Amino acid sequence: MYTELTASMMCANFGNLEKEVKDLEKAGIDSFHIDIMDGRYVPNFAMSLNDLRYIRSATDKPMDVHLMIEHPSTHINLFLKSLKKGDTVYIHPEAEYHPSTTLQKIIDAGLVPGIAINPGTSIETVIEMLQIVDKVLVMSVNPGNAGQMYLPYVGKKIERLLKIREEMKFEVYCDGACGMDKIQTFAPMGVKGFVLGTTVLFGKNSSYADILKEIRSIVR
Repeated sequence: MYTELTASMMCANFGNLEKEVKDLEKAGIDSFHIDIMDGRYVPNFAMSLNDLRYIRSATDKPMDVHLMIEHPSTHINLFLKSLKKGDTVYIHPEAEYHPSTTLQKIIDAGLVPGIAINPGTSIETVIEMLQIVDKVLVMSVNPGNAGQMYLPYVGKKIERLLKIREEMKFEVYCDGACGMDKIQTFAPMGVKGFVLGTTVLFGKNSSYADILKEIRSIVR
């Protein structure tokens, strides 16, 4: 199974964002992960709609948009209009009164529907939505900030999701403190992709190409 590697662009150098995008493309990144935060659902602000639009215009690679905002249905059309078919939009079910309605809007726009599951969110509370999404993004840190420590108890949740993914037809992705050790552990188990941030990709002495080559050497 091919392992997808996506770059967490909130960790990139915004002083030269065009170069960052091009360097990551040349290095072989599979997609770009865009974290949108509103300072309410999570205690932080991150990337903006304009950042998303710029990166979308600067690359033909797919984009993953992770909406860490309250009531995403209120503004979902702004994001959907800024993306293209094949891009992914993740919402947090707890942030929405009627998450299935918002997911249907994503589907109707020709985009890939996904949900993000926080460390403290149980699978049982989102089980119905697993039947309508294509992707499940498992947060292995509490959302809102880069550079956090991996929460070990999330591993059991990943294992449970992997057991039901074929029946419900979704793929599992990991976000948060995804280092070499976690990739080497979970990729062979069936995790489809990993969001790469400061733990392994950004702010290192090695080039993006060398880092991605090293990751590819331990996964297919």
